[in-house]
Amino acid sequence: MEANQVVPDVIPSAPPAVVKVKFGDVEVDHGTVLTPTQTEHPPTELSWPCEDGALYTLCMTDPDAPSRSSPKFREWHHWLVVNITGCDVASGETLSQYVGSGPPKGTGLHRYVYLVYKQNGKLTCDEPRLTNRSGANRGCFSIRKFAEKYNLELVAGNFYQAEYDSYCDKLHKQLKG
Repeated sequence: MEANQVVPDVIPSAPPAVVKVKFGDVEVDHGTVLTPTQTEHPPTELSWPCEDGALYTLCMTDPDAPSRSSPKFREWHHWLVVNITGCDVASGETLSQYVGSGPPKGTGLHRYVYLVYKQNGKLTCDEPRLTNRSGANRGCFSIRKFAEKYNLELVAGNFYQAEYDSYCDKLHKQLKG
């Protein structure tokens, strides 16, 4: 995470464990390059070291919006789920529905960072609930500030990289609502 500057662009230090992220047969491994077409749908597998009875928050965020060289919307969050029981993401409360990778044409590789935080208990969040049909309220997010606000403990992370492919045009149209 340090080599690709996820630390310090997104988090102050590397997490103690890895989030296992798979899209079909492809497993993410700290910077794997995928296509947006491969990430159109949520991962087929997500897991991390979890404690019995603990609740977790999952975030997928892109610190490179609209580009790594000009990240004026840092961060643009793609997915945010709280109150996850164990590694069962479907058990959680979705604050922001999943949106796959969609880097604009000509902006190079973007980092898509998965972070998991342990909660101190059930969260009641005042953030707006976002669908996957609009890009509103996703830019200029900070998972660091969100974690501070809710006193979350970083337990695992991982990331992949992707750059524009033809699927991005479809996604951008979808996000215009």
